[in-house]
Amino acid sequence: MIRITEVSHKGKIIFRMDFSNVTRVAEIQLIINEAASYIRSKPRNSVLTLTNIQNMYFSSEIKELFNQFMRGNKPYVKAGTVVGLNSLQQMLYNSLVRLTGREIRSFSNEAAAKDWLAEIR
Repeated sequence: MIRITEVSHKGKIIFRMDFSNVTRVAEIQLIINEAASYIRSKPRNSVLTLTNIQNMYFSSEIKELFNQFMRGNKPYVKAGTVVGLNSLQQMLYNSLVRLTGREIRSFSNEAAAKDWLAEIR
């Protein structure tokens, strides 16, 4: 299954990361590594991201992986979105956003996230 892709939506290129239904830390790390390589190869403040984490396994180890990932991406990401958060993940997500100083909007579905990203100037 392809986990990272570029999608075009209303004339904007969105970098989509799909962590949905991933239950192994090693697979999450692999997706993060691929995504970091892509994001960090782009010009500063240029990448629009959509991250789907629906039904993804979470642990303190994964929280730390995402913390490092999000911090390292900060200079390159113009705007980010996340979809698929359950209530526990929403709490972890809120703490990650505070820790990393990132503003990443949460949406209930990918269509809404893409529409919001398409409006970014």
